[in-house]
Amino acid sequence: MKILVAVKRVIDYNVQIRVKEDGSGIVTENVKMSTNPPDDNAIEEAVKIKESGKASEVIAVSVGEEKAQETVRKALAVGADRGILVKVDGIVEPLAVSKVLQKIVEKEKPDLVFMGKQAIDDDCNQTGQMLAALLNWPQATFASKIELKDKLLEVTREVDEGLEIIEVNIPAIVTCDLRLNEPRYASLPNIMKAKKKPIEQINASDLGVDTKPRIEQIKVEEPPKRKAGIKVATVEELVQKLKNEAKVI
Repeated sequence: MKILVAVKRVIDYNVQIRVKEDGSGIVTENVKMSTNPPDDNAIEEAVKIKESGKASEVIAVSVGEEKAQETVRKALAVGADRGILVKVDGIVEPLAVSKVLQKIVEKEKPDLVFMGKQAIDDDCNQTGQMLAALLNWPQATFASKIELKDKLLEVTREVDEGLEIIEVNIPAIVTCDLRLNEPRYASLPNIMKAKKKPIEQINASDLGVDTKPRIEQIKVEEPPKRKAGIKVATVEELVQKLKNEAKVI
């Protein structure tokens, strides 16, 4: 069994996001970048399946600029066997990423495709679903537990009402939740070994995929600052303010 894992390079979740002065976007220069957190869970699950003897190869793929190679290297350091970087400059929308991944899937012919349930930069939660539609494969989203059963995959999903258990046929697309596992840290020896693992670099244009954005970003603004709260001396005063000022009673 071969598992393909999509990983994305995003601004680190510990970084305070700043908007550019001209409102054209957010500041990314000299800002710490890292792997999208749910993608770390995806690569960890793929490596665990390989370590259990149920998969023979794990391939990490990223779509983005040249620096996204660092994200692929991290995946290699935690156990992926080889990497693929599809080079695209600028903003790449979920539909374009899905079409690129479709081409990679057709080339590599994996049995499973893992990825994070959503990216923390755009919060779109679209790529996995779009890829499943393009490939006409079954999908299991928001996976918090995965169990392989012959040619079936039993997936526990986190939904609004609680947990839902479904079975999907393989090949399938799985988007991973943060509760799926605890991603491991890459050890120094494995980081050094990852530098020798192969990363194939491909231009998106060579795959015949148009990555031009369909959505025009007009302006980016910070959310308005919240007004300071006030203190009331009694419950009666609170009720009066709720009734007369807030109009909620």
